[in-house]
Amino acid sequence: MTGQPVTSSAPLIAIPALTPAALRSAVAHLAPAQLSAFAEHLDRAVEQAAAQSTITPLHAFLQYWGEFVAIQRRPDRAARLRRLEAAADEATATDELALLGTEIQQILAEAQREIAG
Repeated sequence: MTGQPVTSSAPLIAIPALTPAALRSAVAHLAPAQLSAFAEHLDRAVEQAAAQSTITPLHAFLQYWGEFVAIQRRPDRAARLRRLEAAADEATATDELALLGTEIQQILAEAQREIAG
């Protein structure tokens, strides 16, 4: 029995709710190697929120990991972002860096729109 082939542009999962539990599950599915970074970031956000008496660090945590999941759930987009970041690391010309930065920002903005609903 074979299923439909997964194209690289098809999302692997739906956008999860922006909650720690839903995002943890999505990270575990899409990028299990990032689970320790997720847990450490969550711990820091909770500590900062308590120390500062504000939910801002928690909101930033949810936004960061929501965007991460939005990018990683589309393999073609995740691969493109990795290629752009690698090219930016090696670029020396200002105009080349600007073009790469613009495309990276477009990917991030698309991810932000997806998690905003």
